[in-house]
Amino acid sequence: MARSKVDARREHRITMEIVVDTYTEEECAMGWYCYLEDQLSFPFKARVRKTMDASPLKSGEHVTVIALAHDQLCRVAIFVMARHGEREIVVPLAQLVPVGADRNTREVVADWHYWHDQGYSF
Repeated sequence: MARSKVDARREHRITMEIVVDTYTEEECAMGWYCYLEDQLSFPFKARVRKTMDASPLKSGEHVTVIALAHDQLCRVAIFVMARHGEREIVVPLAQLVPVGADRNTREVVADWHYWHDQGYSF
């Protein structure tokens, strides 16, 4: 995926608050996991922003995000537990956009989208 325009303010926050003092892929993944765990307000409604191979959801569908997935699942990317109809499924956070969530939750998810869309990885 092509990198989008650099957001200096967001880059600084990610570097200084989320991945600061992380030296390995596992430390970086845990930095993101702890940041999201501390900052997200569950549950929140979300819209699928794009179809992804790692998920059964289609663009435009709506879900309720109920929790972060187990930290062991979040070693490669961040996944969340979502209620979709009567089922609870695990989906990539990069696929979802909060709808009607509080400001902090929207910003935190936007931080993850930025990191993901820039092509960064753990």
